[in-house]
Amino acid sequence: MCELLGISSHEPLNVKPYLEAFLRHSQKFPHGWGLLRSDEDVFGVIKEPIAAYKSEIAKETLDRLAPQNNIVAHIRFATIGSIKAENCHPFCGKDSTGREWTVAHNGTVYSGKYLTKYLGLQQGDTDSEKILLFIIDEVNKAQSQKTLSARKRFEVVDEAVRKLSHRNKLNLIIFDGELLYVHKNMNNSLCYKHEDNSFIFSTTPLDDGTWEDFPLSQLFAFHNGKKVFRGHAHNEIFVPNLNYANITNAINI
Repeated sequence: MCELLGISSHEPLNVKPYLEAFLRHSQKFPHGWGLLRSDEDVFGVIKEPIAAYKSEIAKETLDRLAPQNNIVAHIRFATIGSIKAENCHPFCGKDSTGREWTVAHNGTVYSGKYLTKYLGLQQGDTDSEKILLFIIDEVNKAQSQKTLSARKRFEVVDEAVRKLSHRNKLNLIIFDGELLYVHKNMNNSLCYKHEDNSFIFSTTPLDDGTWEDFPLSQLFAFHNGKKVFRGHAHNEIFVPNLNYANITNAINI
């Protein structure tokens, strides 16, 4: 169990109100927090295996956080994996070209068909970290001959996410240094707000603005506050207590 927050904005946005509201939820998700943000145009992740509302580092980070074009944030309630920094999201890794990938996951993996081989390669012990490793491997295979364009990267991630969605709850926010990818496959588990050339994605609404339900079982990519790519709608919808259902659903955003 956890909550996700992602932001894609055309102009640097004051993200503090959203982050402050989001991190207050850590009273219910006390086992870790993490944030990908830019500091003087260099992206970095900061995370701790404690409740964000108790963290002096979280407070100091918010106090000095400059306006941002892109962020990914996560708060955790541990289900699989112990309470330690290595199991806090987001997870980061580089592909064969040196591109940094960042993945935050809200969900549960029941089918590890594509993920079991990463058991000895990951730093922590969550299934979510394996998702990052799988995506990087898929990207590396696709770009073995040449560096991928943004569209080709999206197509590779789209196919990877569709593979992993079978029988798994796969709410994801992914950032590759350029594109912010967003996906959910469970009803009423991710929403978004679109205003002032910015998209804000959150597990639950963070203010009194107009929040809409994010499309189900379809990957989207955003670049600086603009939707740029839409993936194939698929029929792998996760249903709590039933694990999954094959129901075709395609909603435009």
